[in-house]
Amino acid sequence: MSGHSIENDLHEGPERQFAITSWAVKNRTTVIVLTVLIFLLGIYSYIVMPKESFPEVVTPEVYVGTPYNSSSVVDIEKLITKPLEKEINTISGVDEITSTSVPNYSAIHIKFNYNVTPTEGLRKVKDAVDKARGESDFPTDLPSEPNIFDMNFSELMPVMNINLSGDYPMEQLHQYAKHLQDRIESLSEINKVEIRGVPERELRVSLDLPQMESLEVSFNDVAQALQTENLTMSGGELLVGTQRRAVRVIGEFKDPAQVRDIVVKSEHLKEIRLGDIAEVAFAYKEPESFAREYGKPVVMLDVIKRAGENLLDASDKIDAILKEDVGRVLPADLTITKTGDQSDQTRTSVNELMNHIVLGVILVIGVLMLFLGLRNAAFVGLAIPMSMFISFTLLNVFGVTLNIMVLFALILALGRLVDDGIVIVENIHRHMSNGEPALKATRLAVGEVTMPIIAATTATVMVFVPLLFWPGIMGEFMKFLPITFMIALGSSLFVALVVNPALASKFMKVEERVPTMRWAWKWSGILATVGTLFAVLGLGSKVNILFGLGTLVIFIAIMVLVYARWIARATIWFQEKWLPRLEARYERFLRYALDRHHPRTFFLGTIGLLLFAFVLLFIFQPKTLFFPENEPQYINAFIEAPIGTDILKTDSIARVVEKQVMDVIDVPQYKDVRQVKMPDGTMKEDTFNFLVSSVITQVGRGTSDPRSSEMELSATPHKARVQVSFVKYADRRGIKTNDVLEKLQKHVKGYPGVLVSVVKNADGPPVGKPINIEISGDDIEGLLAEAEKVKHYIEARNVPGVEALRVDIDRAKPEMPIIIDRAKARRLNVSTYAIADAIRTALFGKQVSTYRIDGDDDDYEVNIRLQDKYRYDPQALMDMRVTFRDMLTGQIRQVPISSVAKEEYGNTFSAIKRKDLKRVVTVSSNVIAGYNNNEVVQ
Repeated sequence: MSGHSIENDLHEGPERQFAITSWAVKNRTTVIVLTVLIFLLGIYSYIVMPKESFPEVVTPEVYVGTPYNSSSVVDIEKLITKPLEKEINTISGVDEITSTSVPNYSAIHIKFNYNVTPTEGLRKVKDAVDKARGESDFPTDLPSEPNIFDMNFSELMPVMNINLSGDYPMEQLHQYAKHLQDRIESLSEINKVEIRGVPERELRVSLDLPQMESLEVSFNDVAQALQTENLTMSGGELLVGTQRRAVRVIGEFKDPAQVRDIVVKSEHLKEIRLGDIAEVAFAYKEPESFAREYGKPVVMLDVIKRAGENLLDASDKIDAILKEDVGRVLPADLTITKTGDQSDQTRTSVNELMNHIVLGVILVIGVLMLFLGLRNAAFVGLAIPMSMFISFTLLNVFGVTLNIMVLFALILALGRLVDDGIVIVENIHRHMSNGEPALKATRLAVGEVTMPIIAATTATVMVFVPLLFWPGIMGEFMKFLPITFMIALGSSLFVALVVNPALASKFMKVEERVPTMRWAWKWSGILATVGTLFAVLGLGSKVNILFGLGTLVIFIAIMVLVYARWIARATIWFQEKWLPRLEARYERFLRYALDRHHPRTFFLGTIGLLLFAFVLLFIFQPKTLFFPENEPQYINAFIEAPIGTDILKTDSIARVVEKQVMDVIDVPQYKDVRQVKMPDGTMKEDTFNFLVSSVITQVGRGTSDPRSSEMELSATPHKARVQVSFVKYADRRGIKTNDVLEKLQKHVKGYPGVLVSVVKNADGPPVGKPINIEISGDDIEGLLAEAEKVKHYIEARNVPGVEALRVDIDRAKPEMPIIIDRAKARRLNVSTYAIADAIRTALFGKQVSTYRIDGDDDDYEVNIRLQDKYRYDPQALMDMRVTFRDMLTGQIRQVPISSVAKEEYGNTFSAIKRKDLKRVVTVSSNVIAGYNNNEVVQ
């Protein structure tokens, strides 16, 4: 048909038409090319879109961590936390300020309203901290600069753990871990990799207290000697003839023997070397963490992804690194396991989405084929992949990652994508059945229903608009659902008004012909060839979508034969026999409903059913949950001993809990036998647990409960975690992991005085525990007393579902304050600082320099402190002499600390927490599995 006749046909008559559709029909070739481009762009966008478990939550929240050498939480609050809070509170746009003061550290968490960007909030907080530090009463002796950063929750938790074990010493495993750390951190998708389960090394100088005192050597003498000897300095350039040579003075230590040989002090022609008063060793620091897998020690790497990067790509690249290095850099018998891999869940979710899309297209075409025929049904079914590909393209342009919320929104929209297309295509089919030409039928059909379908789509979209204004971190987390849903529905409307009319006007047929088998074999062969090509390319390039498309095309090739042989005739029989009967019955029902008084009866009946539904809703109120109860992929047993518990004691408690966990999961019910090929080629039976993929135990750092919404402030020697990871859902043989959770909650009893909380992996951002009661005021003793009353009151009520109430501040942290007699100290000319510095150096230690090893890029601390037999002896500490040179006489003086101070024994607070400049104590608890959070709280 010529362009002139198309123009006349479109503008003939006064009927309503939609301008965009008219343009699409006039430019059908352009629309077909556009459709192909959308398919290609959609596939490309899907491939390159970053994929992760949860959306990247960007919130205007800033963290300020300030170290200070004081074991008193009251002093930390007074000297550090309060001055910083006071200045930060003057910043405009601050919604909430919370802080925690613990020994040697102050942590402040600032939440801004969402009119403030994270970058702007970070700048304002840095300015406020600088201003507070400029005040005269703010301490000037901070051991390091405050750590200030904006909080990105997607970069707080590891996306996987890599565990190394084998018949190797821990030092060798540590070297292997450092190699993998460097390799993995070089990936653009990775933010950082942290090594757990093995302490860092240091050059340790352990001083002999009696020898120091007999030779009149002070801590400062040792520190100054190490600092002035262990250095390399540029001396400038030496001009020799016409050449300039760089001059360097090289004095850095190469091995511990050189350190032992340095002169610490020389008086009266007598040299005192470091080896005379100390043991020098390059050794491990005191452990801050332990890690085990199935009870056996491992070195663990926590892999933390960079925000906005592709989780699946990161996982694939890490797998490639492991495969490449094992047998080349790493020994072949080194056992490497991955646990807690979030990419497995993300990969499964993405694959399920694609399966839903394909299944949706098949079902839609199958149902519509009965009413409209295969060709016309295909026009409608096209709306699903087209809408998805447009959505992928737009989401990728906007920088949105493919995460669980986006996937949920796309699946939610799946059933709504074909609605507009069904109305459009069916109306075009009706007009063409009445004998109208294709172009005129398309114009009339779309013009009749354009406004209704636009109104219907807009109304559906408007339902989700309020979700965009959900405040807080949960709103940032949930906003991707309405955004994705609205994009998907807008895409389906575009397909219905532009793509479907253009294709229908060119390809739609009113009468379906039964295809011949020759035609079917021809097209089936072509499609099978194309599908096989796609599948082979997908397997070769490991691009899953190409393999999926190839499989789909092969399936279509098979269905072409099935359609030609059976389905086509069945469709014609349905349209000619059953459909007229259904239409006749529906017509009779409508006539009856509209006859005489029947409309009033149906109207009142509908109102009655609505009221009855409200009554049922009031009587049988449904349970409400923010996230639905899921079958856990992981179960965590969080262990929290009293603050002050040594990490070795915490480790022994974790072993008890670890055994209790194994008693539940290491049972014959979850075991099976498989054949395993041995290195010599023989087959051997192996018993394995088909339900549990790993049991990981961590003690110390990295073990805090992420559901507490609190950052881990520093080392946590009193905390531990036992994590049970399950295999994929499809491999669990029908066993519900919620049942395993209930068994663990009943069986894991923990340890006297230790809080053990058994919970499943939480969905969504950290929002705190379900039961959270805050009591605020100024008197910390009074707040703790009230918190204990609240705790005992709830416990006495025996509320079902409450796991274990706890008060977040412990008043029983043991301490040994040292009280200085200032009058005596003045008479002996010794300052409070000199006493405090000597005690801290003796007990905690002091970093005085750094130590480097040839071929190793790391810098190791050089620390001085007393030998363990003295540093852990209270009497030896109190009898220790403060050695200094008297400025009046010029003589060396030694003053025993016990002569100017005395020690006391008591308890103090484990921490002081504040919220909006007031002290706060919180009573909190998890809810036992199987109970509804809202019902328990109410």
